[in-house]
Amino acid sequence: MTVTYSIATVFGLGHLRPASGTWGSAAAIVVGLLIDRYLGAPVMLLATLAVTFAGFWACRVELSGKAGADPSEFVIDEVAGQWIALLFPALAFWGRGGFEGFLPWPAWLGAFLFFRLFDIWKPWLVGRADARGDADGVMIDDLWAGLFAGIAVIVGGVVYHGVFLL
Repeated sequence: MTVTYSIATVFGLGHLRPASGTWGSAAAIVVGLLIDRYLGAPVMLLATLAVTFAGFWACRVELSGKAGADPSEFVIDEVAGQWIALLFPALAFWGRGGFEGFLPWPAWLGAFLFFRLFDIWKPWLVGRADARGDADGVMIDDLWAGLFAGIAVIVGGVVYHGVFLL
């Protein structure tokens, strides 16, 4: 097993069945929550950037000459996208004074559910990126899904706190 294949499959996590993408997202939530809790949101941001760049590199190497391939065992894209979604509440809480403790469950659960929704549904830019059929498209669709999910989590929090907690 090559280094790039290990990264692309997140050290074999992508071989879990069924729904390898959901397994990758769930693991990303757990690790992301631990990073946020014990190292802070700024480190979570750096970790997200690192996993994104590593994912692009690994996918490009592993899918070189394999146009249209998006192996289901490649879940590094789910980790990157899920962490982008989780960054929104993590940075929001951190920005309000260095939040101590684990993110409250609605924040991380919303990030997980919205990310899975956008990753599976593939609306608009997510679907366009997925349709590219190249190694970068493997990563880009999940980055868009993570961005949309993060925005949805913040909008959901604003609606909840603005409407239900008046």
